[in-house]
Amino acid sequence: MPETDEPLQPASSASPPRILIIGAGSRGRSYADAVVTATNGVVVAVAEPDDYKRNHFGKTRIWGSQSPPPEGTAFADWRDFIVYERQRRARAKDGEEGVPPGVDAAFVCVLDEMHREVVVALSSLGGLHIMCEKPLATTLADCIEMYSALRNNNIASGEQALFSIGHVLRYSPHNTLLRKLVLQDRVIGDIVSVVHTEPVGWWHFAHSYVRGNWRRESTSAPSLLTKSCHDIDVLLWLLCSPADCSAQDCPPPHLPSTVTSIGSLQYFKKSRKPAQAGNATNCLSCPVEAECKFSAKRIYVGPELRGLESRNTGWPVSIVVPDIEDYKSDKEARDALLKELARDYDAETPDTEIARRNWFGRCVYESDNDVCDEQVVTLSWDDDPLSETDKTGGRNAKTAVFHMVAQTKKICDRYTHLYGVNGEIYADSFTITVEDFRTGQTTVHRPPIESRGHGGGDIGLARQFVLAVDKVKNYGWSTDRAQREIVGCTVEEVVRSHAMVFCAETARQGKKVVNWHEWWETEVQAKLAEIRA
Repeated sequence: MPETDEPLQPASSASPPRILIIGAGSRGRSYADAVVTATNGVVVAVAEPDDYKRNHFGKTRIWGSQSPPPEGTAFADWRDFIVYERQRRARAKDGEEGVPPGVDAAFVCVLDEMHREVVVALSSLGGLHIMCEKPLATTLADCIEMYSALRNNNIASGEQALFSIGHVLRYSPHNTLLRKLVLQDRVIGDIVSVVHTEPVGWWHFAHSYVRGNWRRESTSAPSLLTKSCHDIDVLLWLLCSPADCSAQDCPPPHLPSTVTSIGSLQYFKKSRKPAQAGNATNCLSCPVEAECKFSAKRIYVGPELRGLESRNTGWPVSIVVPDIEDYKSDKEARDALLKELARDYDAETPDTEIARRNWFGRCVYESDNDVCDEQVVTLSWDDDPLSETDKTGGRNAKTAVFHMVAQTKKICDRYTHLYGVNGEIYADSFTITVEDFRTGQTTVHRPPIESRGHGGGDIGLARQFVLAVDKVKNYGWSTDRAQREIVGCTVEEVVRSHAMVFCAETARQGKKVVNWHEWWETEVQAKLAEIRA
């Protein structure tokens, strides 16, 4: 395994980008830490409804021991920030002295279903650069509305503000090298097919998609979106986008022709429940809890995985009890954790109450989950040369297969096989192995890892986004240039990769092969035109 390198931090500017974090959960904290350790920005404000999370975040990252927090640094609701910022701008415009400076950019790290409302509101405020955690939104309609709003989010110069999405896989050293080898160096020539797998992990899937936030499509979204939208994005990044995305006159993307998908909830359902468990619905009252690999006590309390007794108070333990670090003794922390795991519901509990919160002690075979735990997506491309004389350049027919699977030992350690006309590549999460058919040579690359957060992707994304903000704020760059050269992804690409997920769901639910171009025109372009009208 490659060594973890220290994050690279750009030199500070005279007026560093000022960052607001909206949502102080695990993703908000991760991006805030990435901003501090790997960018030339500074986190100056937080919006978070949970008092403990907001105050802990602020004390450890913004205002320290100062009480009360300075003006403009703490908001109990993101709407409070919108109101405050409008008033702050008005005060500054009126020449009032002592008005605190505003923020330059916001990281949106709230619940997935809240993304649309927050991003649209920030866009209507105008002037703020936005990074939104993935997925962009939980419905295609919301994605399209956000697309329209973002195109009208202009900074003082009249240019469209910067936008980035939490597709962190694009920004890991591993994947940036893989893309260079495939598209720029063309080490295996034209790609013929790709098989990409995301092994979610048996207990990780149970935590997040059976007991946790993303277990129900009605309150979240399909698991292909919530878990794997950036896997679909990486495939499009490798197989659609031009090798150099920084040029203004870069060629159009080579888009798939067809999309199909199969998948279902195969394992985490009542029919799989061991007979010995009887009528138990909660691990703490189950007669076979000690023998069950999905025991909540084993996952969250015990020493085997990442439980409290392994000296871990971070994820996933902190998701169950957010203030776990504040308990004075191990016993108090353990008791609080067990109390939370003992919570359960029965047939008399209203569904609205069940859907409202997570149930981390619930039997995985008796939960209210309905998202796929196994899914395959197949994309196909036709030959599409740029001109009559262009018969090369990677725009030939090819196929990509994506597999999301829950029952794995690996926890999100993705692996990819790429088959080309001159060789093949096997890339796991740590190495990239190139087999050259022409020379018989095997070359193994071991990219550095800056952090464990998506192989350095969390840090890479934060660094690039804040650097783009810095170039616009302090160095006179246009937002178009910074978007292309530093962020490396346009708003249209973001919407397209999400639309591809919704298209795959259309194919899965209808058990059919979908024509991508026709679907995009009907479901995205036509709807966007309606909004403009």
